Amino acid sequence: MARVVELSYYPVKGCAGTSAAQAPLTPAGLAHDRSFMVVSEEGVYRTQRRDPRLAVIRPAVTADGERLTLSAPGTEDLHLRVDTTGARQKVDLFGTAYQGIDQGDTAADWLSEVLRVRSRLVRVPPEHDRVTDGMTPGTSGYADSCALHVVSRSTLELLNRKLSERGASPLPMNRFRPNIVLDGWDEPHAEDRARRIRIGDTELGYAKLAIRCAVTLVEQESGARAGPEPLRTLAGYRRASEGGIAFGAKFAVLRPGGVPVGDEAVVTAWGESEL
Repeated sequence: MARVVELSYYPVKGCAGTSAAQAPLTPAGLAHDRSFMVVSEEGVYRTQRRDPRLAVIRPAVTADGERLTLSAPGTEDLHLRVDTTGARQKVDLFGTAYQGIDQGDTAADWLSEVLRVRSRLVRVPPEHDRVTDGMTPGTSGYADSCALHVVSRSTLELLNRKLSERGASPLPMNRFRPNIVLDGWDEPHAEDRARRIRIGDTELGYAKLAIRCAVTLVEQESGARAGPEPLRTLAGYRRASEGGIAFGAKFAVLRPGGVPVGDEAVVTAWGESEL
């Protein structure tokens, strides 16, 4: 029997996550997940792939979403009143154009100082109607793709055993930045095969495997690149048939509600892994 043992949402794409004992689940994922994004002055998304110092920025958003606080080592906290009504501007996420609401020069100056490159902060507009891909379509904010990233502890435990065999250090779960961590499955990568998951009054639908990138090489506490692991080890046993290295799975939200840590995750439909 699997249960939810960790919940994390990431208010600002690429920045540190916030752990929660319970969280509202919206059609776009856990409330406030990736609702903000750091962009260049031209509106192109910033990512830990190129700007690993994003990891040291710790956002905190109020439950009503009206105020955002950004913290980082060596600088004063920034407190913002969130703008949801300002002019829309075009932003680029993986080459696709979306809209964003710029959060002002104060936020831009603070981020530029911390990241050491000119940056601005935008928020998803209320009318954001993105459609995500995969086996189960859905929506999300500024996430890479789908609303939820799910990983089981047994999946990480297998990787850490393989790392140990290579003489490498084990990695924490936050290196993979999941939204929901499940425990109780003996078989690693069972999330690959779960097609429908019911958690309390919510329901999730499998979309696709989570294909990993260089963000997994970034040590999340320090914002320093620490490669080549885990990609080197994962390449030996997790190469996906469609290309890339898979670890965890992406899900769409079929039925919103509330998700608390400790709730049972009931799989109501299984399938074959796409690996």
